[in-house]
Amino acid sequence: MNAARTMSLAGGPPQALNTAQRFAVFAGFSGLFVLLLAALGISFPNRAAWLAGSLTLMLAGVVGYSWASYASHPPGIRNDGLWFRPVSARGLWAWGLGILLTGFYIVLYFYPQYLGQVPDGPNRGLVAFFDPLSRALSGNPASQWFVYGTLYTLAILAFGVKFIWKYRHNRYEVLRTLSVMFFQLAFAFIIPEVMARLNGDLPYYDLKNIWPLNYYNFEGYRIKGFLGAGNLGLALLLFGIGSVLVISPLLTYFYGKRWYCSWVCGCGGLAETAGDPFRQLSDKRLFAWKVERWVIYSVLVFVVLMTTAVVYSYLGPDTRRYWLSRPQFLLGVAGLLTALFAWVMLFRRKELQKDAQYGAWAYFVVVLALIGFHYLSDSQHVFLFKSETLRKSYSFLIGSIFSGVIGTGFYPIFGSRVWCRFGCPMAAILGLQQRLFSRFRITTNGGQCISCGNCSSYCEMGIDVRAYAQRGENIVRASCVGCGICSAVCPRGVLRLENGPLTGRINSRELVPGHEVDLLQQVQKQA
Repeated sequence: MNAARTMSLAGGPPQALNTAQRFAVFAGFSGLFVLLLAALGISFPNRAAWLAGSLTLMLAGVVGYSWASYASHPPGIRNDGLWFRPVSARGLWAWGLGILLTGFYIVLYFYPQYLGQVPDGPNRGLVAFFDPLSRALSGNPASQWFVYGTLYTLAILAFGVKFIWKYRHNRYEVLRTLSVMFFQLAFAFIIPEVMARLNGDLPYYDLKNIWPLNYYNFEGYRIKGFLGAGNLGLALLLFGIGSVLVISPLLTYFYGKRWYCSWVCGCGGLAETAGDPFRQLSDKRLFAWKVERWVIYSVLVFVVLMTTAVVYSYLGPDTRRYWLSRPQFLLGVAGLLTALFAWVMLFRRKELQKDAQYGAWAYFVVVLALIGFHYLSDSQHVFLFKSETLRKSYSFLIGSIFSGVIGTGFYPIFGSRVWCRFGCPMAAILGLQQRLFSRFRITTNGGQCISCGNCSSYCEMGIDVRAYAQRGENIVRASCVGCGICSAVCPRGVLRLENGPLTGRINSRELVPGHEVDLLQQVQKQA
């Protein structure tokens, strides 16, 4: 009987929980139950102790369950039973979890009063439950966003430990998971809160969020806050500008977009850790890829126009206030976009497919036409709309609905990287840089591929990795976040994440399937 069970190619259905897993589940749900009681308005005599106990129980539950699940497994990555479990196979539990998470995000974004957020009075309910931790870090009472940030960070830390247990035999996966856990805890959670305590006039700033993901960083109130906070505020403003123009392109050139999307970003960190059981749900169809390209670059164009409109709205007619006038700013934006477009079309046009070239021309003409229209007119509106209308529209449609409600709430239905794949403007701009001038690529050995399909199944960005591997073709895709899971789950070592020279990086016309390659000739050619 035992031999028959181990011969199953599908791994068999998931087994029942063992004793250690049951205790871990009990601890985790006990912590969640305490949060539920707080959300229902139950008043606890010692909030700090109860809050610490609740968060500790949830953390211990996930960590204990992970240890009980993976500690005794032999080396190798096991994804057994994913399509047998309703929660990871779009079953009843998956839909229930998706609706529950989506409902929480809707209440968090649009109805914080139901969580106890009181604008002109003391907090109540769940928000008040987090007051002790917020006061300890920043000296201020908690807000809906502090509650969100605390639970978000806890999820990355707890499920990050689970991810490390599961992939502990792969050094790359362990290191990048530790990296996203560190950046989320330190740069996204603790440091901004402590900075608010040390300098109350300094704007809250998540140091790892870069424009265009941090789309509001150059709004008028933010600029005033930075300039009014002395040298530290000016340094943060210059850091934000330098991150866009210098730091980000340089790091992407050397390491690809993985330096941010898989090693730093909190959105990617949550997708990789808490979203790991759902990575196989990403849509791999050609239609999905076509939709992805148009949607994500439309979002990028939208955020460029919106940011230009917002900055334009508070610049004056002369340079006495912000060293830059409105006409100078519009000419500068138009000149920068023209230079970038000219460079791409002159030197990198062959790396773009025809539809990508047509789309680039269309977006370029639209953006320059809108900028030129406003430059030549005296309209009080920006690009036919008020800047506030553009900002609110982007904040609601992209910042709230897409990134929060759909992108995260429906992990169990659409997969864990829906936001990164279809909506994140930061992923879009880094993807362009990665495609056009980065040294990063995933190399393949077509002769070793056995077409098992693991790489494609567990690619959360919807890339059909197997199709590249079968042809022995380097994988250079704008959407690839360099998570390395395709390489980690490959049983033959076909895939390798590498940084190398740009020559021959994209070589689809030169390569053929592995069984047709003269290996001796290839070795002599490379020698």
